[in-house]
Amino acid sequence: MTVEELKNKKIGVLMGGLSAEREVSLNSGAAVLRALTDQGFNAVGIDVGRNLAAQLSAEKIEVAFVALHGRFGEDGSVQGVLELMGIPYTGSGVLASALAINKIFSKTVFRAAGLTVAPYQILKRGEHLTLAHPLPVVVKPSQEGSSVGVSIVKEQAQLEPAIAEAFKYDAEILIERFIDGREVQVGILDGKALGAIEIVPKNEFYDFEAKYTAGMAEHILPARLPAAIYEEVLRAGEKAHACLSCDCYSRVDFLVTAAGELYILEVNTLPGMTDLSLLPEIAGGAGISFKELVVRVLQAASLKI
Repeated sequence: MTVEELKNKKIGVLMGGLSAEREVSLNSGAAVLRALTDQGFNAVGIDVGRNLAAQLSAEKIEVAFVALHGRFGEDGSVQGVLELMGIPYTGSGVLASALAINKIFSKTVFRAAGLTVAPYQILKRGEHLTLAHPLPVVVKPSQEGSSVGVSIVKEQAQLEPAIAEAFKYDAEILIERFIDGREVQVGILDGKALGAIEIVPKNEFYDFEAKYTAGMAEHILPARLPAAIYEEVLRAGEKAHACLSCDCYSRVDFLVTAAGELYILEVNTLPGMTDLSLLPEIAGGAGISFKELVVRVLQAASLKI
């Protein structure tokens, strides 16, 4: 849609929601809403509840800018409601969203596409664990974002508490071999890589606190990689975005070892849009302002089915 067409429609910025990332989503949504209203769009914020369909109908929303994170927003459920109601929306569709948020299924797709994932095993609630990899390992829920429920386990005594923590958020968890590497994240817009940023957290890894607390992580743009490896990670980011059939924009997270090996972690189909978020920072490095980024994402709003 053109900017002129969009300015004649009522836009709902979907934020908040029901996930563990609710507060982050409220911040993303507020930033997006401000960017839209400052540019003359008729936009309103909608704090998403289980009565979302009624909320959208009451506000007579014609286009949805989805600024939700985590479950019940980034997993295809809200996208399905919007498809059913015939409301064009930003970001990826039902299938891509569901695949990307589920680390087990996305790893299967990544491997089929020729991308490298860390060796891992799956543990379901109630199953007995026989550890398949030597310590250290990373324990994480299969369907959460922002590093919620993630632990690095270096000693045997840490394993049981880490598993219990991950099971707070999911009935199925992953235990991955720990990969020692730089945390590098690729920003994707219109299916093309904008650049790659390196994160140097002050905590043990890029956890929830480091992601959303000012001063808790150093952002290095562009990432400190040899030119050939930098280009390789950009192409790998585009491949990951495409193999899940993502739409318009995403952020793809990697670990890059000292030997130049790329391990894909995940694709974020609705990356953060806060003051500390990485996609806006990467876009800024490519000469795209936050307001321009928001409008370009909005222009790609569509029905996917």
